[in-house]
Amino acid sequence: MNITALHSNWSRGSVNGYDFCMKHFKEGSIFGIDGGRISKLEIRKGSKILANYDRGWDVEPTGEAKDIYEAILAEFN
Repeated sequence: MNITALHSNWSRGSVNGYDFCMKHFKEGSIFGIDGGRISKLEIRKGSKILANYDRGWDVEPTGEAKDIYEAILAEFN
């Protein structure tokens, strides 16, 4: 997993051909995924959005994106 910090709370990265961008904090909150530290997350493959969380799910991860989502959560949430 490649990660690049963009600003203090924003990071961008890629894993297995998928790109992601997320906003994460040091501590969890009610706005985070499952009460965790990630409050915004987008997973893409090319121009297609496969998952999008912005204090709630707009597009829930399914299929291949679910594995990427779980790897990101294990590392950052």
